[in-house]
Amino acid sequence: GYQRRVHGPTSIGKINHIAIAVPKSRDIRQQAEMYRTLFGATVSAPTDIPEHGVTTVFVEFANTKLELLHPFGDKSPIEAFLKKNADGGIHHICVEVDDIEAGIERAKALGLRTLSPKPKIGAHGKPVMFLHPKDVGGVLTEMELV
Repeated sequence: GYQRRVHGPTSIGKINHIAIAVPKSRDIRQQAEMYRTLFGATVSAPTDIPEHGVTTVFVEFANTKLELLHPFGDKSPIEAFLKKNADGGIHHICVEVDDIEAGIERAKALGLRTLSPKPKIGAHGKPVMFLHPKDVGGVLTEMELV
């Protein structure tokens, strides 16, 4: 369990965004427009991020964002998710941290696995680290430096 004592900062980050995978069969712009029309959300232009294999659109609400993810290129990392979830769906959640290295140390102290040895630069241009979904209640969880 998670009863181990972990030392270090105890900042509680807010949810930065919830990522939703959009299958190739759907137009990511139409998906974003649905949120704008239905909820009055602010919608960004689609941005291709070749190094991550995705096109992203951010849908901003007053208290959080949705990150729409669409496969980009032949080796998109969300392809495996979309093979299991053909209609798309929630891909991951992102929680803000004020110290990415301390967040990684805390996760490892709790026995949680990271998906890469070091943080990578995410869609917002900030360091991120993903935690293995099997260790976090079945939810792929991203920590993002704020």
